Amino acid sequence: MSIEERQQEVIEELCLSDDWMDRYQMIIDMGQELPPMAQEDKVEENLIKGCQSKVWLAADQEEGKVLFSADSDAIITKGIVSMMIRVLSGASPEEILETDLHFIKDVGLQEHLSPTRSNGLAAMVKQMRMYALALSAKS
Repeated sequence: MSIEERQQEVIEELCLSDDWMDRYQMIIDMGQELPPMAQEDKVEENLIKGCQSKVWLAADQEEGKVLFSADSDAIITKGIVSMMIRVLSGASPEEILETDLHFIKDVGLQEHLSPTRSNGLAAMVKQMRMYALALSAKS
């Protein structure tokens, strides 16, 4: 499945409800479905700078595809990083670097996040692209 198809899937899911309390619950539920992150990856260098809560993000590459893992100490933030992983994990570094992550705007997420969470989301996107860039350079 392409990044675009995964973005459309997230848009469709979140837009099932116009109520933002329901959408937040869907995002929280996504975070609860996030596979556990290996304890050895929960280290200082994997913490995303710019997030108010603690968010760990790690990336590996298998068969040319970037595989992300993450965790957070905050439930909504964990849901947001889970959503980002759902959209980007399994894509090539080039796809990650070239894609327009329009689903964030399309579902109205940025307008419904506090400024600190919005900054955290931007930091997540930046870090995921930095991992993709680093892995692209390796291959």
